[in-house]
Amino acid sequence: MPSDIEIAHAAKLKPITEIAAKIGLSADDLELYGPHVAKVSAATCHREVEREMDGKLILVSAITPTPAGEGKTTVSIGLAQGLARIGKSAVLALREPSLGPVMGVKGGATGGGYSQVLPMEEINLHFTGDIHAVTAAHNLLAAVIDNHIHRGDELDIDGRTVLWKHVLDVNDRSLRDIVIGLGGRTMGFPRESGFDITAASEVMAILCLTDSFSDLKRRLDNILVGFTFDKKPVTAKGLKASGAMAALLKHAFKPNLVQTIEGVPAFIHGGPFANIAQGANSIMATKLALKLADYVVTEAGFGFDLGAEKFFDIVSRAGNLNPGVVVLVATIRALKMHGGADKKELDKPDADAVQKGLPNLAKHIENIGKFNMPAVVAINVFSNDTEDELKVVEEFCKAQDVDYARADIWAKGGEGGAALAEKVVDVLDSNPGHYKPLYELDWPVERKIETVAREIYGAEAVDYTSEAKIDLKRIKKFGYDKLPICIAKTQSSLSDNPRLLGRPKDFLVTVRDIVIAAGAEFLVPITGKVLRMPGLPKHPSAERIDIDDDGKITGLF
Repeated sequence: MPSDIEIAHAAKLKPITEIAAKIGLSADDLELYGPHVAKVSAATCHREVEREMDGKLILVSAITPTPAGEGKTTVSIGLAQGLARIGKSAVLALREPSLGPVMGVKGGATGGGYSQVLPMEEINLHFTGDIHAVTAAHNLLAAVIDNHIHRGDELDIDGRTVLWKHVLDVNDRSLRDIVIGLGGRTMGFPRESGFDITAASEVMAILCLTDSFSDLKRRLDNILVGFTFDKKPVTAKGLKASGAMAALLKHAFKPNLVQTIEGVPAFIHGGPFANIAQGANSIMATKLALKLADYVVTEAGFGFDLGAEKFFDIVSRAGNLNPGVVVLVATIRALKMHGGADKKELDKPDADAVQKGLPNLAKHIENIGKFNMPAVVAINVFSNDTEDELKVVEEFCKAQDVDYARADIWAKGGEGGAALAEKVVDVLDSNPGHYKPLYELDWPVERKIETVAREIYGAEAVDYTSEAKIDLKRIKKFGYDKLPICIAKTQSSLSDNPRLLGRPKDFLVTVRDIVIAAGAEFLVPITGKVLRMPGLPKHPSAERIDIDDDGKITGLF
């Protein structure tokens, strides 16, 4: 079979104006970035989201993934193409890729095979510059903070308490913890700092949770940057930086419109990670999509315990969104891994390991029900899956009375997603979900954390370090305790220990500290050894990527 990029290069893209016309947008509604990429103007977004009619929202999630992921994006694209194949009006709303995974190990966020969004090279490499705009806006605030301290510190900021780091959209472990301000009096005050990856920036989270420039500036103003010497909070508002930050985000605010390999319209906008942020594309893009199509397919990052829980408890609240069904992606290889098979031997037939891995799938199905949502299991088919292995999963779904369908969407695109699309439409027509959150916002922070840990992860209890206990007191003292929680946790396990596979039991979740993301309006309990700046593997994907004299990119998946 050809590679993803070879399939992408062979595809014939339609003009983006033609794709826009499918969903009622004219050339005047677009800001073109070449013939195949456009942004939807802010005026058009505001006009459309005021309309009364809404399409039906489909949330795609997954079981606990292998390091390579289980193809949620590919299934999302294949499902949207499948909906189009059965005559439905469908639009995608997905995140845009970070260069961290693209140049690292996991790959991009444009799908694969015959279920891709195009042009895949542009989307994976810089795209329309949204992530770079977030980087610039974030680092502007970092520069303003240090300049303020250097120029006399009118706000009396204690440099030792500054919380706002710098960001970079590349995996670079050497920048996680650094010392800045060295070199003498003209270079500022020396202090410890560091870098996060841009996808972990609170500015990225804010961009994806806002639907107007006024709300964007309000949220930027509320960013907590540190504390004074007498331990009072300092926000970005006092530094007068929000207007300039919002100006840098002017174009990043607007959703990007592209197409799938089969010509289905796709909004690709925003890219927060799900293991350290909310893991969903922008509310603006999703709301816009819901006004322009009968069915909207969106995705929550990593397993249901991470992205989907945050989608329901944070994103749905902020955007007043109500999915009608959750499509849960499962693969034979992931089930074998959770059943004890060696990660190097996941391609070998092993129906017994698949059977032993089913408790992980069962837990995620159980979790979906806790949000009052019906589930459809999408068995993402790989070429080396055996019929015996696939039947193990199907028989399990039948026994659990859970809808399911095989999704052979990498090899067959929309044709391979049609059966899944039919199943999803049946559920939406006969038994749509009516979302309910897992917890109430006025609960104590500890109760919210423990509810997610117990109900979604299956933890026995939650332990707090002394630093986290100090954070809890600070959160309550300054009135941040009514915010939802966005737990930062490994994606490799239901627990906070990546080595505990399957459906672990009798484990503790340890909260190391709690970040106050006051602008994004959520709290981030940091668990286990989660890092906000990933590192590169021994042989990163960057080693294989190249470009020739004609500008043709190779090695990109």
